[in-house]
Amino acid sequence: MPYIDIPSKDDYVSLWYTTNSISGNVGAFDPQLPTCILLHPTFLDSTWLIRHFDDPRLTQDYNLIAFDQRTSGVSRCRPSPWHDSYVDAADIAMACQALLLPPAHVMAFECISVNTALRLTTLWPEQVLSLTLCDVPPPTELQWVFHAYDELLQLWCYAPDLDSFELAGNEVVTFTTGETDNLDLQDDLIAFWEKYYPPTKRLKIVELVNIMMNRTLLTSKEFANITCPILIIQGESSPVAPLKYAEKLQQHLINAKDGCRLYVVKGAKACLNILPGSASIVNKVFTKFLAQQPRTRSDIIPATMSIHERSKIALSKLAEFVGDPSIARRDPRSPLSFSCVKPDVAKSQLQNLQFYAKDLHNAYCPLGRDGRPMRKYSERKKQAHWFQGDMHGNSYIDTAELKAAHKAYKSSKSAQPELPKAGALTADKESLVTDEVAQDGRMRRTTFNASSVDKHVVKGTMQKVVTQSSQLPKGFGITKAIFP
Repeated sequence: MPYIDIPSKDDYVSLWYTTNSISGNVGAFDPQLPTCILLHPTFLDSTWLIRHFDDPRLTQDYNLIAFDQRTSGVSRCRPSPWHDSYVDAADIAMACQALLLPPAHVMAFECISVNTALRLTTLWPEQVLSLTLCDVPPPTELQWVFHAYDELLQLWCYAPDLDSFELAGNEVVTFTTGETDNLDLQDDLIAFWEKYYPPTKRLKIVELVNIMMNRTLLTSKEFANITCPILIIQGESSPVAPLKYAEKLQQHLINAKDGCRLYVVKGAKACLNILPGSASIVNKVFTKFLAQQPRTRSDIIPATMSIHERSKIALSKLAEFVGDPSIARRDPRSPLSFSCVKPDVAKSQLQNLQFYAKDLHNAYCPLGRDGRPMRKYSERKKQAHWFQGDMHGNSYIDTAELKAAHKAYKSSKSAQPELPKAGALTADKESLVTDEVAQDGRMRRTTFNASSVDKHVVKGTMQKVVTQSSQLPKGFGITKAIFP
């Protein structure tokens, strides 16, 4: 498999990439065709872009390349509390320069990729011919989404058995896609997460969630610096990425060539690239948009400027945008030099990483000895529950099992004090997360005690128990590169 290594003193990242060429690398690109860079959805990797790589409207007329972000798929990196979307943008830019990629059309899906693509276009505008953004997220996370991720993170990372992990995975499927009865999609997504994001690799999940929960909005200077043609494709009924935020982003992109365009996919919820119907519509709109752009070639030409020199210019530009002159003096060889994470946020994120790294070797692994999932989610032994009917619409209940579950639930409730309701039930679904709420969430994540979770999961509920844990042992570290 092709990798691009980006070594530096304080960081290491190895990005995996795939192409639609015969040999799977950039050297086999057709020089007569334009190049498109595809950025995969959140919590997934480049293999989930198959509906675009297999579409003849794209693969026959364009050279396609997709990167696994540093904490996704088979890419490798050191855990870092300084990781944000600016770092992801630097990863992509340095990888493109190392591969001698020509200027390309960029297509990004969902939260992390959309924010990465915007920052890539701002700091390396010569690398982007046009920009297509799908499922544009809010500038900061919605409060109910923030609290739901907070609960799911703990349920996912500390799953004690296969049933508990599948319960968490099913909650994430419903939460992110809006699909509740698509068994094939549930099987595929949960099997993927069992392989690439099991509790034994929970640091990758923690780092991803840190990027999402602590993201910040671009400044007006950065928006003004984006001048390429831009297309936004948004689902009409996405609960996690409401349409109004795509319209607001369209208003911010005031200098986009010929004006920023917005296309609304009627009836679509989320994950536009996963479901066949919406993915086909996205490809149709994307190819029509590209057909209106000037035709370019993909000749491999040696760069006139080294990666070190070009990164130095990008750091100077970033320092000007955010008003921090010290950024321009950072090491241009390291993608982490582009981080705009505040010191207090980085400290909290480091504590989160250290906390979730504790007892990592004892974490549950949902894979079999052959490294594959032990079963499909649809093949699990279903517990009788009158909420769920069979294929004929009839529902049944085993009274003995119900009484046993009710007795266990009452005994667990009587042994613990009354807890406040989760934020997902009390928060306004239209309100955004503030800095205070984000800081409170980071602090609570480090006080979670895995041993306090009831091992017998009551299906259909998402119960979180937060208790005061002992302080972290002094001197504990994940890797020498996390903090100097």
